[in-house]
Amino acid sequence: MGLKGKVAFITGVARGQGRAHAVRLAREGVDIIGVDLCADIASMDYPNATADDLAETVEQVKAAGARIVARQADVRDYDQLKAAFDDGLAELGRVDIVVANAGIVRLAGGEDIRRQVWKDIIDTNLTGVWNTTEVSVPALLEGGRGGSIVITSSTAGIKGPGTLTPGGQAYAAAKRGVVGLMQTLALALAPHSIRVNTIHPTGVVSGMTQNEAMQRLFETNDPAVASMQNALPIQILQPEDIANAVAWLVSDEAYYVTGISLPLDAGFTAR
Repeated sequence: MGLKGKVAFITGVARGQGRAHAVRLAREGVDIIGVDLCADIASMDYPNATADDLAETVEQVKAAGARIVARQADVRDYDQLKAAFDDGLAELGRVDIVVANAGIVRLAGGEDIRRQVWKDIIDTNLTGVWNTTEVSVPALLEGGRGGSIVITSSTAGIKGPGTLTPGGQAYAAAKRGVVGLMQTLALALAPHSIRVNTIHPTGVVSGMTQNEAMQRLFETNDPAVASMQNALPIQILQPEDIANAVAWLVSDEAYYVTGISLPLDAGFTAR
């Protein structure tokens, strides 16, 4: 796939899709700069990944034959994120791929903390993506080898859910917002052969979906999740399904693909 010897910067790397991206790319000979918050956010209603989860990602990447520089960093904090990225760049010497994957969601009410829920989701899922590109694009440009940026959006970035919850609204707004960011970057970076795309997964097995808070919503047929149905008879995707698509998207096989929103959704957005 033309990936051997490249370096990828991945956020939210401790578990779920982020870990799957790191391991999949490692198998193609890609070294990894990985960051994760590894701490809970008080306004969210499920636990984030832990330092132990990040350590497990490190072991899996090494087992796949690649190097990894892993740091705990918050994508909401530009200086913290830049310090983590710079550590990886200094050790691995280059960056070719950026996967802005870190994200959070809260679909249950949180009526007493509406503004905080909105702020935390927008800060992580939209501003955090912008921070990720801000710290990495200068190195991509300086490398002069082109490159690829993939931003994890969602089916909610194509087809927003009907909900009055602040988390559902913030999530859809952020996931639609990163599409606009992607398009502006794709046009600006195209002369440098740096491709920028968004992916839009349906439900994927991860800590974000496999938790007590989400289970309660499904059990009560909450409106926030009742409409989440795929067209294909596939209830939920595996993180490796998304990682396989991303590996193609960042590879030389997709050298002509930029500025697109790629649904990875089992027909969800066609319904």
